[in-house]
Amino acid sequence: MQFRRKSTAEPEINLIPFIDVLLVVLIFLMLSTTYSKFTEMQINLPTANADAQKDRPSEIIVSVSSDGRYSVNHNLLASRDVQGLSSALMAATQNTNQPMIVISADAQASHQSVMLVLEAARRSGLNQLTFAAQSSGAAD
Repeated sequence: MQFRRKSTAEPEINLIPFIDVLLVVLIFLMLSTTYSKFTEMQINLPTANADAQKDRPSEIIVSVSSDGRYSVNHNLLASRDVQGLSSALMAATQNTNQPMIVISADAQASHQSVMLVLEAARRSGLNQLTFAAQSSGAAD
């Protein structure tokens, strides 16, 4: 008589392929969710905490109004195209060495209006640009 059962080997569970699959899924989730932050971004421009603006002789101030009008050093331009803006920038930078273009755009100005200023500066060979902002306390 045989009262003992044959001992069967315990099945071995190999976890290495399972861990590999989980790591691939984890990497996929990390890469695909990183970009979701950009859709939630809230921006309020052009307020910033900055020091008061100082007059510097090598600065050329280009103002952009909310309706798309331009002025260079407080002189209103008649044209609203890139060529007119570029020629006004060239005239304003004629006697200055390494001029800094300060773009002072209205908060309601269109993105295209600001891009025209950047394009005009590029065509004029001006590569030192900055944006002006008002203090956070002064904003409504």
